[in-house]
Amino acid sequence: MLQELTGCSDEEREQITAVIRTLLRQTYLLERKYDRKSGRLLFNKEYRIGSLHLEFLQDYFQAAGITLAENSQVGVLYLTGEDLLAEKIGRLATIYLLVLKLIYDEQMAQASTSVNVFTTLGELNARVGSFSLLKERPSATDIRRSLTLLKKYQILELIDPLEELDARLGLLIYPTINMVLLGEQVAALLASFEEEDDGNDE
Repeated sequence: MLQELTGCSDEEREQITAVIRTLLRQTYLLERKYDRKSGRLLFNKEYRIGSLHLEFLQDYFQAAGITLAENSQVGVLYLTGEDLLAEKIGRLATIYLLVLKLIYDEQMAQASTSVNVFTTLGELNARVGSFSLLKERPSATDIRRSLTLLKKYQILELIDPLEELDARLGLLIYPTINMVLLGEQVAALLASFEEEDDGNDE
């Protein structure tokens, strides 16, 4: 496994180390990421490096009981495995994740030519409201915290500055959402939230 690194330049070793750190911090590497300045999806250099050294990186993570997989169709490198330490996410972030998956699947079912889906905070909150999953309107702090967490793990990208927290705030849903949830899981999880709320009412 180390032989591949031996033949690399110092710059290449630094690049591979950066890829490992990014994967451990964010779980996913996207081939293209949204750039707010240009308003376009730009090629991600770390993805190319990860894909180029995929076999070495797979061996590296396998030693820790973690699997590194590549979905080249949607352009995602991602980690999976029981030994992967996951950050606990709050109720609002979980609900947002479930509803974003619904929005993603609906738009992709309309024969979309892109693997990325655009929506707004207004549409997201309206869909959350339609399921009656929240008894109270979440605070601006909770909304920012939840969106920031989902952005950290590259589930979504904020098209507009987070300071402008209104219904028009643009959100881009990355295909990584498919690595987190399967379509059939969403309905079951949403139902469990509804049952939980009914139990609290009783």
